[in-house]
Amino acid sequence: MRTREIEVGSLRIGGKNPLFLIAGPCVVESHEACFEAARKTKEAAAAAKIPLIFKASIDKANRSSGTSFRGGGMKEGLAILKAIKKELNLPIITDIHEPQQAEMVAEVADILQIPALLSRQTDLILAAAQTGKAVNVKKGQFMAPGDMRNVVDKIRSTDNEDILLTERGTCFGYHYLVNDMRSLPTMRHLGYPVVFDATHSVQIPGGLGNRSGGERHFVPVLARAAVAVGIDGLFLEVHPNPDKALSDGPNMLRIEDLPPMLILMREIDREIKAFIEAEKIDPQPTKPGAGDTLYYPTTPPKKDTKAQ
Repeated sequence: MRTREIEVGSLRIGGKNPLFLIAGPCVVESHEACFEAARKTKEAAAAAKIPLIFKASIDKANRSSGTSFRGGGMKEGLAILKAIKKELNLPIITDIHEPQQAEMVAEVADILQIPALLSRQTDLILAAAQTGKAVNVKKGQFMAPGDMRNVVDKIRSTDNEDILLTERGTCFGYHYLVNDMRSLPTMRHLGYPVVFDATHSVQIPGGLGNRSGGERHFVPVLARAAVAVGIDGLFLEVHPNPDKALSDGPNMLRIEDLPPMLILMREIDREIKAFIEAEKIDPQPTKPGAGDTLYYPTTPPKKDTKAQ
């Protein structure tokens, strides 16, 4: 199945377009740190020939502890992202936590992101959608993938069709997250681009007591699996030195490790894309009790060389 194509800055994502990347540090730590991360991430994505949307949060309102670093504030964070957008010619995505933040953030960001823990907050979703900007909603760790249809309907009620849905893991007991890869085709069949967040998927929420832990060595494993299953975009939090990061260091990747990983992701996406687009739901399966069944054409589909 082919998802809706969305225009983000100078990029076109979803549809028949190749894999895109959303990447950057967890939070805007400072002007210098954020610019360094943006430049190096841009270089890494360019080396792998993957389109990049730069991300960094301007206010981490959902920290484990009240003493955790949240950022330098809305005004300072937006000013830094605006400068990065202009000087490095990068589209920007950042998150909002309250409805009144939507208009201000939309003046800078190309995509407004709804955090997973707020993915059912109707007023927040509507405020983001009403800006006319693309909206990326992270599926709540407590939500079934099919339930994202209700989120899509909320955004569409504002006549905004520029929607992205992101998988970032599902709660599995205390502290741990797991990924059910069936969620990716389930959400793609809603018709909008689906993104896989490989770094938050290996997070261990609250695992270090007053902050979250993580298992970054599993990031490439999950990323490979998700791209092979079929996604439109990959979400990665990255940092020049994750162990010195002020937020979410344990699950972030080193930027210098990106190029070989991204090249592999690009090749997997190139090989699988035609098959994913040909994938359909059979509403009347021949096997009794099977329910809706995914099936492929009897002959391998031709690759779309123009999209490569």
